[in-house]
Amino acid sequence: MSWTLYIVRCRDGSLYTGITNDLERRLERHDAGTAARYTRGRGPVKLVYREACADRSAASRREAAVKRLTRGQKRALVEGLKLQ
Repeated sequence: MSWTLYIVRCRDGSLYTGITNDLERRLERHDAGTAARYTRGRGPVKLVYREACADRSAASRREAAVKRLTRGQKRALVEGLKLQ
């Protein structure tokens, strides 16, 4: 089972970072308002970054590191590896 770190941009322009082992289902849940309290009412969300992780532990460590970044640092991460 592969794990993914992801960042979505909410309707209000804010960024949300999370991890999942089923990205498509997780994005659907964000849009439905059932995935995370933060994104509830801020949908629809747009995937702006994703990063493969070896396992859940690695994904959790990477998520914690990304969540410690400033908004500007997160924006640079997203812009540096922008999805098409």
